[in-house]
Amino acid sequence: MSDCEPIHYLTPRTKGAGSVAAQTATSGSEHTRISAQTRFSRQELSQILAVYGKKVASGEWRDYAIDMGREKAVFSIFRKTSECPLLRIEKNPKLARKQGAYSVIAASGQILKRGHDLRRVLDVLDKKRLELVR
Repeated sequence: MSDCEPIHYLTPRTKGAGSVAAQTATSGSEHTRISAQTRFSRQELSQILAVYGKKVASGEWRDYAIDMGREKAVFSIFRKTSECPLLRIEKNPKLARKQGAYSVIAASGQILKRGHDLRRVLDVLDKKRLELVR
């Protein structure tokens, strides 16, 4: 098994499906169901984690969560573990031809940036804050 292959778990769906033949029959439908999920690729995750690592090192962020569903994949960023997400980075392939598949969304629901290129969308998180100099 290579690093890029997903792990498939066999769970019997019908009564008396404990046999190997029944598990093999359900594995085909489960593979289709698992493949239908929207996921972040390895390159996308490395770009997200590069930004996340910088913010963790500076003490701004502490935790994250990854959710993968049929419609979209979400990388949630938390300031503290017990809080609601501070930011969400979403990948929604249905919007790929319209506004762009990637978006950064604040805790209030405001879309901070949306686009086709993940690196450019993540630039909104890397911007230096302006400070008043006297």
